Amino acid sequence: MSSKDDPEAACPVDHKTREAWLTQARIQNATPPQNPHSTQPTPTPAIPSPSPVQQSCDSSTLDQTTTSPPPTSTSILSQMRLGTDREISTIPRAPLPHSLTTPQPPSAHPANAERDTGADKRTGNWIYPSEQMFFDAMRRKAYDPSAPDMRTIVPIHNAVNERAWHEIKLWERPYDSDFCGGPKLASFSGLSTSLTPRARWKSLLGYQKPFDRHDWVVDRCGTRVEYVIDFYAGRDDGRGGDKERLNFYLDVRPKLNSWEGVRMRVAKFWGF
Repeated sequence: MSSKDDPEAACPVDHKTREAWLTQARIQNATPPQNPHSTQPTPTPAIPSPSPVQQSCDSSTLDQTTTSPPPTSTSILSQMRLGTDREISTIPRAPLPHSLTTPQPPSAHPANAERDTGADKRTGNWIYPSEQMFFDAMRRKAYDPSAPDMRTIVPIHNAVNERAWHEIKLWERPYDSDFCGGPKLASFSGLSTSLTPRARWKSLLGYQKPFDRHDWVVDRCGTRVEYVIDFYAGRDDGRGGDKERLNFYLDVRPKLNSWEGVRMRVAKFWGF
Protein backbone atom coordinates (compact mmCIF):
# COMPACT_ATOMS: atom_id res chain seq x y z
CA MET A 1 0.00 0.00 0.00
CA SER A 2 1.44 3.36 -0.95
CA SER A 3 1.58 6.34 1.37
CA LYS A 4 -0.69 8.10 -1.08
CA ASP A 5 -3.41 5.56 -0.31
CA ASP A 6 -2.68 5.79 3.40
CA PRO A 7 -3.43 9.37 4.47
CA GLU A 8 -2.14 8.76 7.99
CA ALA A 9 1.03 6.90 7.06
CA ALA A 10 3.06 9.28 9.22
CA CYS A 11 1.06 8.81 12.41
CA PRO A 12 1.13 8.39 15.42
CA VAL A 13 1.86 12.13 15.80
CA ASP A 14 -0.07 14.64 13.71
CA HIS A 15 1.22 17.53 11.63
CA LYS A 16 0.44 20.23 14.21
CA THR A 17 2.58 18.34 16.70
CA ARG A 18 5.46 17.98 14.26
CA GLU A 19 5.32 21.73 13.64
CA ALA A 20 5.50 22.32 17.41
CA TRP A 21 8.59 20.12 17.63
CA LEU A 22 10.23 21.85 14.69
CA THR A 23 9.47 25.30 16.13
CA GLN A 24 11.18 24.45 19.39
CA ALA A 25 14.11 22.75 17.66
CA ARG A 26 14.69 25.83 15.50
CA ILE A 27 14.54 28.14 18.52
CA GLN A 28 17.04 26.05 20.48
CA ASN A 29 19.39 25.80 17.51
CA ALA A 30 19.23 29.51 16.69
CA THR A 31 19.11 31.16 20.13
CA PRO A 32 22.44 31.72 21.94
CA PRO A 33 22.64 30.84 25.66
CA GLN A 34 21.01 33.52 27.79
CA ASN A 35 22.63 35.35 30.70
CA PRO A 36 21.56 33.42 33.80
CA HIS A 37 21.44 36.71 35.75
CA SER A 38 19.07 38.34 33.28
CA THR A 39 15.64 39.29 34.62
CA GLN A 40 14.02 39.24 31.22
CA PRO A 41 11.23 36.66 30.89
CA THR A 42 11.96 33.65 28.72
CA PRO A 43 9.67 33.43 25.70
CA THR A 44 7.72 30.21 25.30
CA PRO A 45 7.89 28.62 21.84
CA ALA A 46 4.76 29.41 19.90
CA ILE A 47 2.58 26.42 19.14
CA PRO A 48 1.16 26.58 15.61
CA SER A 49 -2.57 27.07 15.37
CA PRO A 50 -4.61 23.96 14.66
CA SER A 51 -5.35 23.00 11.11
CA PRO A 52 -9.03 23.39 10.15
CA VAL A 53 -8.91 19.68 9.37
CA GLN A 54 -9.61 17.46 12.37
CA GLN A 55 -6.23 16.31 13.65
CA SER A 56 -6.53 12.62 14.40
CA CYS A 57 -5.05 9.31 13.43
CA ASP A 58 -5.58 5.68 14.19
CA SER A 59 -3.16 2.77 14.26
CA SER A 60 -5.50 0.65 12.17
CA THR A 61 -4.62 2.77 9.11
CA LEU A 62 -0.85 2.48 9.34
CA ASP A 63 1.50 0.89 6.87
CA GLN A 64 3.93 -1.26 8.87
CA THR A 65 6.38 -2.30 6.18
CA THR A 66 10.02 -1.41 6.89
CA THR A 67 10.61 0.60 3.70
CA SER A 68 8.83 3.64 2.35
CA PRO A 69 6.70 3.62 -0.80
CA PRO A 70 7.85 5.79 -3.74
CA PRO A 71 7.39 9.58 -3.34
CA THR A 72 3.93 10.80 -4.24
CA SER A 73 5.23 13.93 -5.96
CA THR A 74 7.75 14.58 -8.72
CA SER A 75 8.51 18.17 -7.67
CA ILE A 76 12.05 19.39 -7.05
CA LEU A 77 11.53 19.17 -3.28
CA SER A 78 10.45 15.56 -3.48
CA GLN A 79 13.60 14.70 -5.40
CA MET A 80 15.85 15.68 -2.47
CA ARG A 81 17.40 12.66 -0.87
CA LEU A 82 15.03 11.98 1.98
CA GLY A 83 15.54 8.82 3.96
CA THR A 84 13.25 5.91 3.14
CA ASP A 85 14.37 3.54 5.88
CA ARG A 86 11.99 3.10 8.78
CA GLU A 87 13.31 2.76 12.32
CA ILE A 88 12.05 -0.17 14.35
CA SER A 89 10.80 1.02 17.73
CA THR A 90 11.35 -0.63 21.11
CA ILE A 91 7.58 -0.81 21.58
CA PRO A 92 6.28 -4.41 21.36
CA ARG A 93 3.15 -4.87 19.34
CA ALA A 94 0.26 -6.92 20.69
CA PRO A 95 -1.13 -9.64 18.40
CA LEU A 96 -3.95 -8.50 16.17
CA PRO A 97 -7.47 -9.61 17.11
CA HIS A 98 -8.71 -12.68 15.26
CA SER A 99 -11.12 -10.53 13.24
CA LEU A 100 -8.15 -8.74 11.66
CA THR A 101 -6.09 -11.85 10.98
CA THR A 102 -8.76 -13.84 9.15
CA PRO A 103 -8.87 -13.58 5.34
CA GLN A 104 -10.71 -10.47 4.12
CA PRO A 105 -12.18 -9.44 0.75
CA PRO A 106 -9.78 -7.44 -1.45
CA SER A 107 -11.78 -4.25 -0.87
CA ALA A 108 -11.71 -4.48 2.92
CA HIS A 109 -10.24 -1.44 4.72
CA PRO A 110 -7.52 -1.02 5.76
CA ALA A 111 -5.91 -3.16 3.05
CA ASN A 112 -2.37 -2.40 4.16
CA ALA A 113 0.75 -4.12 5.38
CA GLU A 114 -0.44 -3.88 8.98
CA ARG A 115 -2.89 -6.66 8.25
CA ASP A 116 -0.39 -8.58 6.15
CA THR A 117 2.78 -8.39 8.26
CA GLY A 118 1.63 -6.79 11.51
CA ALA A 119 5.01 -5.71 12.86
CA ASP A 120 8.72 -6.13 12.37
CA LYS A 121 9.20 -9.84 11.74
CA ARG A 122 12.37 -10.11 13.82
CA THR A 123 11.42 -8.11 16.93
CA GLY A 124 7.63 -7.94 16.74
CA ASN A 125 7.82 -4.20 17.44
CA TRP A 126 6.02 -1.22 15.90
CA ILE A 127 7.76 0.56 13.02
CA TYR A 128 8.18 4.34 12.71
CA PRO A 129 7.61 6.29 9.47
CA SER A 130 10.53 7.43 7.36
CA GLU A 131 11.60 10.95 6.38
CA GLN A 132 9.97 10.51 2.98
CA MET A 133 6.67 9.40 4.53
CA PHE A 134 6.60 12.41 6.86
CA PHE A 135 7.30 14.76 3.98
CA ASP A 136 4.61 13.28 1.73
CA ALA A 137 2.02 13.25 4.52
CA MET A 138 2.60 16.91 5.39
CA ARG A 139 2.25 17.95 1.76
CA ARG A 140 -1.03 16.09 1.45
CA LYS A 141 -2.29 18.02 4.47
CA ALA A 142 -1.58 21.32 2.66
CA TYR A 143 1.47 22.18 4.76
CA ASP A 144 4.60 23.56 3.12
CA PRO A 145 7.30 21.26 4.54
CA SER A 146 10.99 21.71 4.02
CA ALA A 147 12.75 18.50 3.09
CA PRO A 148 15.83 19.21 5.29
CA ASP A 149 13.50 19.66 8.28
CA MET A 150 12.56 16.00 8.09
CA ARG A 151 15.96 15.12 9.51
CA THR A 152 14.93 17.03 12.64
CA ILE A 153 11.29 16.03 12.88
CA VAL A 154 11.63 12.27 12.47
CA PRO A 155 14.13 11.69 15.31
CA ILE A 156 12.04 13.89 17.64
CA HIS A 157 8.89 12.00 16.71
CA ASN A 158 10.54 8.69 17.49
CA ALA A 159 12.15 9.88 20.74
CA VAL A 160 8.89 11.31 22.09
CA ASN A 161 7.04 8.06 21.43
CA GLU A 162 9.82 6.11 23.11
CA ARG A 163 9.49 8.41 26.11
CA ALA A 164 5.74 7.81 26.21
CA TRP A 165 6.31 4.05 26.22
CA HIS A 166 8.88 4.42 29.02
CA GLU A 167 6.28 6.22 31.13
CA ILE A 168 3.70 3.51 30.44
CA LYS A 169 6.16 0.82 31.49
CA LEU A 170 6.61 2.63 34.82
CA TRP A 171 2.84 2.40 35.35
CA GLU A 172 2.89 -1.27 34.36
CA ARG A 173 5.89 -2.25 36.50
CA PRO A 174 3.91 -3.28 39.66
CA TYR A 175 1.76 -5.70 37.67
CA ASP A 176 4.54 -8.15 36.73
CA SER A 177 3.60 -9.25 33.23
CA ASP A 178 7.02 -10.65 32.35
CA PHE A 179 5.64 -14.19 32.23
CA CYS A 180 3.76 -13.30 29.04
CA GLY A 181 6.47 -11.11 27.51
CA GLY A 182 5.58 -7.85 29.24
CA PRO A 183 3.09 -5.15 28.22
CA LYS A 184 2.52 -4.56 24.51
CA LEU A 185 0.95 -1.70 22.58
CA ALA A 186 -2.25 -2.94 20.94
CA SER A 187 -3.40 0.27 19.24
CA PHE A 188 -3.28 4.04 19.44
CA SER A 189 -5.09 7.11 18.20
CA GLY A 190 -4.21 10.80 18.19
CA LEU A 191 -6.75 13.55 18.89
CA SER A 192 -4.86 16.83 19.14
CA THR A 193 -8.04 18.93 19.09
CA SER A 194 -9.81 16.98 21.86
CA LEU A 195 -8.78 18.03 25.37
CA THR A 196 -8.80 15.54 28.20
CA PRO A 197 -10.77 16.54 31.33
CA ARG A 198 -7.51 17.15 33.22
CA ALA A 199 -6.08 19.33 30.45
CA ARG A 200 -9.33 21.28 30.17
CA TRP A 201 -9.42 21.91 33.92
CA LYS A 202 -5.79 23.03 33.97
CA SER A 203 -6.39 25.40 31.06
CA LEU A 204 -9.26 27.00 33.01
CA LEU A 205 -6.78 27.61 35.85
CA GLY A 206 -4.47 29.43 33.45
CA TYR A 207 -2.03 26.68 32.51
CA GLN A 208 -1.02 26.08 28.91
CA LYS A 209 -2.97 23.58 26.86
CA PRO A 210 -1.24 20.45 25.56
CA PHE A 211 -0.27 20.61 21.89
CA ASP A 212 -1.23 16.98 21.34
CA ARG A 213 -3.13 14.08 22.86
CA HIS A 214 -2.76 10.32 22.32
CA ASP A 215 -4.93 7.45 23.45
CA TRP A 216 -2.98 4.19 23.67
CA VAL A 217 -4.37 0.71 24.38
CA VAL A 218 -1.92 -1.60 26.15
CA ASP A 219 -2.26 -5.37 26.31
CA ARG A 220 -1.14 -6.76 29.68
CA CYS A 221 -1.30 -10.55 29.30
CA GLY A 222 -4.77 -10.35 27.80
CA THR A 223 -6.04 -7.43 29.90
CA ARG A 224 -6.54 -4.27 27.87
CA VAL A 225 -5.61 -1.07 29.71
CA GLU A 226 -6.33 2.30 28.09
CA TYR A 227 -3.90 5.16 28.63
CA VAL A 228 -4.17 8.84 27.76
CA ILE A 229 -1.13 11.02 27.06
CA ASP A 230 -1.07 14.82 27.05
CA PHE A 231 1.95 16.42 25.35
CA TYR A 232 3.16 19.80 26.62
CA ALA A 233 5.93 22.07 25.35
CA GLY A 234 8.40 22.85 28.15
CA ARG A 235 10.01 26.14 29.00
CA ASP A 236 13.62 27.11 28.45
CA ASP A 237 15.33 27.59 31.85
CA GLY A 238 17.48 30.38 30.40
CA ARG A 239 20.75 28.63 31.18
CA GLY A 240 21.64 27.57 27.67
CA GLY A 241 22.44 23.91 28.27
CA ASP A 242 22.45 21.10 25.78
CA LYS A 243 20.87 22.25 22.55
CA GLU A 244 20.24 18.66 21.57
CA ARG A 245 17.86 18.13 24.50
CA LEU A 246 14.37 19.24 23.57
CA ASN A 247 12.10 20.28 26.38
CA PHE A 248 8.77 18.43 26.48
CA TYR A 249 6.56 17.14 29.26
CA LEU A 250 4.35 14.07 28.87
CA ASP A 251 1.44 13.55 31.25
CA VAL A 252 0.82 9.80 30.99
CA ARG A 253 -1.86 7.99 33.02
CA PRO A 254 -4.44 5.21 32.75
CA LYS A 255 -7.90 6.31 31.72
CA LEU A 256 -10.63 6.33 34.34
CA ASN A 257 -13.05 4.57 32.00
CA SER A 258 -12.56 1.14 33.60
CA TRP A 259 -12.18 -0.36 37.08
CA GLU A 260 -8.62 -1.33 36.19
CA GLY A 261 -7.74 2.27 35.36
CA VAL A 262 -9.34 3.53 38.57
CA ARG A 263 -7.53 0.87 40.61
CA MET A 264 -4.17 1.78 39.08
CA ARG A 265 -4.64 5.50 39.69
CA VAL A 266 -5.69 4.95 43.33
CA ALA A 267 -2.78 2.56 43.94
CA LYS A 268 -0.27 5.04 42.54
CA PHE A 269 -1.77 7.90 44.57
CA TRP A 270 -1.29 5.91 47.80
CA GLY A 271 2.15 4.65 46.77
CA PHE A 272 1.24 0.97 46.34
